[in-house]
Amino acid sequence: MNKQYFTSLAAYNSWADDKVMAWLSQITDTQWEQPLPSSFSSIKQTSVHMASAEKIWVDFWTKETNPVYLSAHFEGSKNELINIWKIASTGIRNFIENYPEDNYNDLVTFVYPRGGSGQMVYWQSFAHIMNHSTYHRGQLVNLLRQAGFTGLSSLDLATYYLTHTINAS
Repeated sequence: MNKQYFTSLAAYNSWADDKVMAWLSQITDTQWEQPLPSSFSSIKQTSVHMASAEKIWVDFWTKETNPVYLSAHFEGSKNELINIWKIASTGIRNFIENYPEDNYNDLVTFVYPRGGSGQMVYWQSFAHIMNHSTYHRGQLVNLLRQAGFTGLSSLDLATYYLTHTINAS
């Protein structure tokens, strides 16, 4: 566990999120809202969940006084959600780039969506959101295919590493 590893994962997360958001920008409102079987009921609901999760963890890390789960109340458009998601994705990357490695074992206090709170070591919360985002991006790929979108490409971490200059020091 070191800063270089975490910053490369955050860069990968931003890259993969950007690809997904570009795909979402290309689908119709019908595809966006179409009921599809998955963890969430549509491309829209899966996207709202992902954007909400990335945003809320940045809020927890920065000790936002009133963190709000976006998924609990989001009524905006697809483009509004994409803009919120871009800010959250960039926020993850900016936070880890500026967060001292000496603080990776600090506790992060978080609030559960249905109430109550908990604590997790920072590096674990970072690993969690990376895993969570990867999991749901995979679901989005499947949902986009079901909705008839074919303009997909690889989101694999290996693809990212092979197509981006990474310092191997």
